[in-house]
Amino acid sequence: MPFKDLCQQKTTSGRKHFAVLLDPDNLTEASCLNLLTLTESHPVDFFFVGGSLVTTDHQAGLIRLLKEHSTVPVILFPSNSLHIDKQADGILLLSLISGRNADFLIGQHVIAAPMLKASQLQVYPTGYMLVDTGRQTTASYMSGTAPVPFDKPAIAACTAMAGELLGLQYIYLDGGSGAMKPVSAEMIAAVREAVEVPVIVGGGINTTEKAKAALDAGADVLVVGNHIEKNPGFLAEVSNLVASYNVALDVHR
Repeated sequence: MPFKDLCQQKTTSGRKHFAVLLDPDNLTEASCLNLLTLTESHPVDFFFVGGSLVTTDHQAGLIRLLKEHSTVPVILFPSNSLHIDKQADGILLLSLISGRNADFLIGQHVIAAPMLKASQLQVYPTGYMLVDTGRQTTASYMSGTAPVPFDKPAIAACTAMAGELLGLQYIYLDGGSGAMKPVSAEMIAAVREAVEVPVIVGGGINTTEKAKAALDAGADVLVVGNHIEKNPGFLAEVSNLVASYNVALDVHR
């Protein structure tokens, strides 16, 4: 399913989605092929590819491998304009609306605009919000920004609302890689109530209970990455959980 269809599906069906975040620095060809084998029996909706600090040249090879062995849409999750790859199907054009660093609000976008305009990539304007989940993450360090306080759902809701009013088409709440705890259900629910656009939630989701809490609170897309790298079987658990929600909603994957 094209990522752009999320907006329409959110308003008509309430369908839940599962995205696996793949960090090029942390995956070998063998581990990637193992994950792809798992997705044959435990479907995922999207592969997000990227990370806050990509230190190798593995991204192009990873995307090529995904495209050769799977029909799941590959969406770039870039930390800067250097990580644009035309092999992918689309890109989350992230504007870090939780921070006050102009480079991640608009600066990198200006640099990337000519490349994106010339590419065949589908561009998904996304309000990216870092949330404090107990420790400083690579994303907050690299961006030089303070995350939204964990226990301030009203701040998150107003920030998301501002992003939507600015025309952003998705809101991404992220606790960051290696988060000590996930974004709270209270914050997810507050953001879900505040905006009409799809809400993406990731970071710190390492049990089915935490995944269920995020879905119950209103997450439209659940993103899991770090824990799947450590425990590939978790992919099947989350896939089955998301499928159970969609069965209850009487919608198909």
